[in-house]
Amino acid sequence: MARMADDIRTYGTNKYVVPARNQKLRRFSIRAGDVVRDLKLYGRVPAVCSALGRSVFLKQNGLKLVETTGPGSGQSTTVTYTYEFVDSPDSAAPSTDAWTELRGSLKSVFAGLGGGEAYLRGERENFYADQENS
Repeated sequence: MARMADDIRTYGTNKYVVPARNQKLRRFSIRAGDVVRDLKLYGRVPAVCSALGRSVFLKQNGLKLVETTGPGSGQSTTVTYTYEFVDSPDSAAPSTDAWTELRGSLKSVFAGLGGGEAYLRGERENFYADQENS
């Protein structure tokens, strides 16, 4: 069950929080039904609502829950959570894992070499150059 909650929170971060932060939005919303549909978690609405409304998700992403709309039970696909960034939207999004943090880290290096394809092509063309000159 904890694994499912982690997956839901990771999806919420990647699909909603990071884009909202990149767009420098102050507020954004997540509808539980959209997450249920996207992750194919039919019959798991309570798990989705729980994961998106808990303090773990809020703390991980520097958020404050400002409004929850939907039925009183809070367990429906129509439940919509509206969040506000506690920290500045200009600050970097919190890293969810080491791989996500590394994404795009060599982009500028390869750009200076003519792009990733050009770099690899040059390496392939010169792979045996040292042996031929011996």
